Amino acid sequence: MREDTMPMPTSLPQPLRAGPCYARRRRWRLFLATACAVWLATGCAALPPAEVPPSPGQRGQAVVLDIDGTLTPHNLHFMEVRPGAPQVLQAYAGKGYGIVYITTRVRPLQAGLQGWLASNGFPAGALHVPQSEAERGDAAGFKAGVLARYRAAGWRLAYAYGDSPTDFAAYARAGVPPTQVFALKRRYATACAGEPYAACLDGWVEHLHYVQQEVPPSQ
Repeated sequence: MREDTMPMPTSLPQPLRAGPCYARRRRWRLFLATACAVWLATGCAALPPAEVPPSPGQRGQAVVLDIDGTLTPHNLHFMEVRPGAPQVLQAYAGKGYGIVYITTRVRPLQAGLQGWLASNGFPAGALHVPQSEAERGDAAGFKAGVLARYRAAGWRLAYAYGDSPTDFAAYARAGVPPTQVFALKRRYATACAGEPYAACLDGWVEHLHYVQQEVPPSQ
């Protein structure tokens, strides 16, 4: 067969399909496909600002959660739940802790968040999202500002969980004790990002025993 009539390959060679660049492209294609499905199902409406609930008593205690990369395994896998995450938060809620969700997720993907939390078994809690691009561009400042409102309302920020340096910067500015801050390692990562935190968690499943046995009831 002449060289100029050789058939074109129908797929990439195995080395190219297994490389890191190909894997990243696949993750982004999955993200875009999922995002389009969410837009079609929920629309592009952003969530309104959430109220800070009144503290129950003089020393109500709260647990603060980032969502993407913390309750999900990666910010690109925003519809997937980390195994064990709902059970850990239900254990906190069962001990009387208030649950505070804070995320800087992009506005077109905010609309389905409340339904996602409820349908996956997460306890009820206030859900705070940025109301402008300026707030989203300053994730640490936005989250620290929300948490300052909780402290002003009489809440004690007892525990906090995140996966990025902006999370831990916000928790430090809000006065969450570093010994009660926990980092979640993202999928594909070899270590947790940012500091300060007490421990780097591979996931939530192994953390359930700590919450059940070592975390005291809220007072």
